[in-house]
Amino acid sequence: MTKEDRGHYAKKHPPGNKVNKTLAEAVEKRAGKGKMGCAVAFDIAAHLGVSPAEVGFTIDMLEIRLIKCQLGLFGYESGKKIVQATENVPESLEKAIRDELTGENLSCATAWKIADEFRVGKMGVSSACETLGVKIKPCQLGAF
Repeated sequence: MTKEDRGHYAKKHPPGNKVNKTLAEAVEKRAGKGKMGCAVAFDIAAHLGVSPAEVGFTIDMLEIRLIKCQLGLFGYESGKKIVQATENVPESLEKAIRDELTGENLSCATAWKIADEFRVGKMGVSSACETLGVKIKPCQLGAF
C-alpha cells in the first residue's frame, strides 16, 4: 500500500463483505487512536476463536491502521521496517527457510512456524530472511 492509499484499507476488499459485529466491537475497543498492534490483533483472534485474516479484514473495514509487525516489517515510529539483516545465518535455518519458499517468498505464518521450531524470536527469522534476500509475504492479517 502506498502512502497515498493509507487510510483507505477497506478498498482492498470486494464490496459486500460483511463485518462480524462482535469482532468489530472487540477491535474498536482495543484500537488506540485508529491504530492496532499486530500482537493485539492476534490476541483478539485467539480470544474470539477466529482467524487472524478475519481480524485483519475487520481492521481494514474499520479503517484502523495496523502497526508494530511482530516480524519487524512495518508500522514502527520511523515508518519503515526495523528488522535488520543478521551477520550470518546458520545452515539449518537457511535450509528450513529455503525449503518452505513459495516462489521467492516465505509466508508470515511459515516464518512464525520456523521461529517456533528453531526456538528463536520471530525477528530472528525475518533477520535471516533479510540476509538471504527472501521476502516475507503474505501477512496473516492481510497487511501485505
